[in-house]
Amino acid sequence: MAKKDVNEVTLLAASFIRWGLGMFVLGLIIGYPPLVHYLQMALQGPNWMTSGNVTLWLGCPYAVQIGALGMVAIGAVYGLFPADELEAEARDYTALWLCVVGLLAVVIVGFVGYLVLNKLSWLLPSTFAARDKGWLYVLSASAAAYVIGVALAYTSIMQITYYRAD
Repeated sequence: MAKKDVNEVTLLAASFIRWGLGMFVLGLIIGYPPLVHYLQMALQGPNWMTSGNVTLWLGCPYAVQIGALGMVAIGAVYGLFPADELEAEARDYTALWLCVVGLLAVVIVGFVGYLVLNKLSWLLPSTFAARDKGWLYVLSASAAAYVIGVALAYTSIMQITYYRAD
């Protein structure tokens, strides 16, 4: 089998897909503890639906999985471009690393941070509201980093396709 030439755009596409698939699996793994938490809380009675439970459920595992699928899709689009005619720019690599760092931060802040906040709420119950608000701000900043990365990749893809269509 002949060896195929690989350039920067192909490697960038593979990086988006590789990181995206890894984050998707990570989202699956971290999705089990919230599910167990929900099931445990549901057994305790009708008042189990609290804002903390909803934030844990919506804030981390599925946000990571949706973001990961977005990274796979971006990588697939990059992979469809003619590899011998294009070069990856700094904007493309910035987009990749903003997506990766944003999703990893969502995992760390969203999942681990939530667990730490719950433990601290037992020790220092009077400061939970301030910590919870700070946690949501940092989680929002993490998600914003991912969105900026997707926007950079989108502008790069649109620029490439605009010039290629002429």
